[in-house]
Amino acid sequence: MAVVRFGVSLEQELLDALDNFVTENHFANRSQAIRHMIANNQVEHDWQNDSRVAGSITIVYDHHKRDILKNLTDIQHDYHDTILSSQHFHLDHDNCLEIIAVKGQANQLIQLSERLIAIKGILHGKLSMTKAE
Repeated sequence: MAVVRFGVSLEQELLDALDNFVTENHFANRSQAIRHMIANNQVEHDWQNDSRVAGSITIVYDHHKRDILKNLTDIQHDYHDTILSSQHFHLDHDNCLEIIAVKGQANQLIQLSERLIAIKGILHGKLSMTKAE
């Protein structure tokens, strides 16, 4: 892919904000930061327009809660065509972390994450999406 150079005019306040963003996020330069912001904007656009996206659902739960493992498994089986894989980690004696890799239409991933996060006993849950292609 060819790189195209172009000029940008910004007010000093916006330039300062961009430079702070570069520093805080450890980007090598302004161009890298701008590419990152544009990519994030595109992912947000894809998410809002129900495009095909990839992502992860991260949940934390107490595995001692009644029926939680059965409920998690039942819901995940309903989305077998969307779930790519999952990883299970033991945080301590009681709490587990599960990361579920997903790919599909944005609204379907949102629906899946909402169903999982709503299970009684889930302590925390979050969906993160990115571009699929």
